[in-house]
Amino acid sequence: MSNTFLTVEEIAKESLLRLRNNLVMRQLVYTDHSQEFAQKGDTVNVRIPATFAAKEFGDTIDAQGVKEGAVAVKLDKIADVSVEITSKELTLNIQDFGFQVAEGAMQALAQKIDSDLLALYKDIPYVAGGPTPGNLPNSLADIAAARRVLNEAGAPFSNRSAVWSPATEANLIVLDAIVGADKSGSTAALREAAMGRVLGFENYMGQNVHTHIKGTLAVQDGKTEILPDGAHAAGATTLKLKQVENGGKAVKGDLIDIAGVGRFVVTADSEAAASNKVELSVYPALPALAGTEAVTLVDSHVANLAFHRNAFAFVNRPMALPLGGAAGAVETFEGISLRVTMGYAMSSKKNTISFDVLYGCKTLQPELACRVWRQ
Repeated sequence: MSNTFLTVEEIAKESLLRLRNNLVMRQLVYTDHSQEFAQKGDTVNVRIPATFAAKEFGDTIDAQGVKEGAVAVKLDKIADVSVEITSKELTLNIQDFGFQVAEGAMQALAQKIDSDLLALYKDIPYVAGGPTPGNLPNSLADIAAARRVLNEAGAPFSNRSAVWSPATEANLIVLDAIVGADKSGSTAALREAAMGRVLGFENYMGQNVHTHIKGTLAVQDGKTEILPDGAHAAGATTLKLKQVENGGKAVKGDLIDIAGVGRFVVTADSEAAASNKVELSVYPALPALAGTEAVTLVDSHVANLAFHRNAFAFVNRPMALPLGGAAGAVETFEGISLRVTMGYAMSSKKNTISFDVLYGCKTLQPELACRVWRQ
């Protein structure tokens, strides 16, 4: 009797369910999906939720129009896992194939997607934390500090999450408030990662929380501090500095403190020139600077994140099947598309199956998120 081989459509359906069940961050942020096919490098406009202002009622209402904003998101990432398989794997039933092959592949894709979303911390200048960035949160006061930052930013109370590194989770899960917190989640990954709802946040452990390694920007030999290179007008997004060591670098995601002014995030890598000067692209825009304010680079730290859903976006589009006769299928479920392609190489006499996802990650509203370290 001849063997019955799994079809690529069966594999795609099974794999997509497993991918969904392994994602954490993607389920906590704003998502956008359509059925329109796209390719890597395309830019799509993503609508963001409308906002309104509450006004004092007088004799008549003051009706506000629904003004949905839009932001351009580049689909610049393809997460791919390609696996060599034999006819033996293709004769498995779909449940066994899912366990032996698809589950591992989907875990790898989910890790990549979650890591890329967590890397958006580099856009966030706001911090809940004390003077020592290297100290990991270990108390309810640290979560309360994050709550305060989001409250003062006007973030809605619903759909708030905090994602903690494994080491931070180890500090927090022994707290009575978290031990007794209700834990829930719509998928296996969320349930497994859940630490419970505390102080208005759904708390999760994220294995892909990043550690930010600060750049090498340093004060010039013989000088005592880095200073702005002259006065800066209010609204500037370029911070010009002097008295920096030649060759020193600032990297995207670095936090810059300006004495008496505030904290800003570096939005692009920059290197100091031979003139002992450097220009940094920063966010938010600067207030007026006199040029006498001391500037310091915040130390390296674990980038635990507390945020509202609308702070970040995950944008996903289906990809067309390749030409040339390769078997393939595209499946979509709950706003995420997965492409599965299967081919055979005569030279090696091996089958290869590829799983890939096209997406882009974008910070929508930096004010709705903060990095968190110990108070």
